[in-house]
Amino acid sequence: MLDVHRLTKLSVQKGMNRMDREAKPVPSLCQVYQDHFLIGAAVNARTILTHESLLTQHFSSITAENEMKFEELHPALDRYDFQRADALVNFAEQHGMKVRGHTLVWHNQTPSFVFSHSDGTARTREQVLAILREHMTTVMGRYKGRVYAWDVVNEAVSDADDRELRDTPWLRQVGEDYLSLAFEMAHEIDPNAQLFYNDYNETHPGKRERIYRMVKSLLSRGVPIHGIGLQGHYRLGQPPRDEIRDAIERYASLGVKLQVTELDVSTYAWNDQSREVQVQVQDARSQERQAQRYEELFSLFRAYKDVLTGVTLWGIADDATWLDNFPVRGRKDWPLLFTEDHVPKPAFWVVVDEATR
Repeated sequence: MLDVHRLTKLSVQKGMNRMDREAKPVPSLCQVYQDHFLIGAAVNARTILTHESLLTQHFSSITAENEMKFEELHPALDRYDFQRADALVNFAEQHGMKVRGHTLVWHNQTPSFVFSHSDGTARTREQVLAILREHMTTVMGRYKGRVYAWDVVNEAVSDADDRELRDTPWLRQVGEDYLSLAFEMAHEIDPNAQLFYNDYNETHPGKRERIYRMVKSLLSRGVPIHGIGLQGHYRLGQPPRDEIRDAIERYASLGVKLQVTELDVSTYAWNDQSREVQVQVQDARSQERQAQRYEELFSLFRAYKDVLTGVTLWGIADDATWLDNFPVRGRKDWPLLFTEDHVPKPAFWVVVDEATR
């Protein structure tokens, strides 16, 4: 773990002051990890322009924050809009980056027409599945051979200990087999794509076991699921390192690949809903603690590089992060490896160091 003296030494060695930054090139994050796993970032149609230099230097993979979700690509029953998703895929191809597709089946950001007729009456199971198949065929078909992996189903497992699956329109109107059907459709449409189940709170022991049981059941029935995505929305002290390690080992025992798909490290505690103090600058102590956390995480990820094939950060730099509005709207957070001015933070340098240990 880092302490104040080590952080000071690291700052000198790695150019954390202005003079050193100007004198020494910043190493490429994805290049130093090229023998370990892909380094990805969540992007949108704006950040591929405003953060282009960071993206092209440091990341080997991108994920669309929203542009590939159902309501964005398919806003009306008879209409698709691929303009923004195409821009992301074209950007990745121009710069030799891979693309993760996110996401095909989710209870959020899915338009109401999937489940209801225009008069508000519910669609039948067969009608919902027909719409899903048409959507997946159109979307996956368009990007076949261009998107290497898909989060086929997102956040289907319950957070509550008294039920296995989350109560969603997919579950209510199709049934539990919507999970297996989605993966089977996806594999049929693009047999070469890597197919993932993706979820948050994935290390919590109770939810971990529910995810484990669900994926194990799918695999036992021959369902083509190739990996589990650990979202990785972590905080300075939570979840504990051992809990993350236990989740990695538990999921890996199923014989599937793993990816960390939405990594960030909030500077606030999980239950901190404070609005009174609106801090606008990340102080040195916060940066130090965050660097400790990122060092801990990447040390763990590197130890499991045989099963972990990618680590994607949910954003690029601190000037564009969803955590500025969640869970407290308008509150500033600094969860990523680069400052609002796109300068490497102490956390960046310890992550680089971890690649060469």
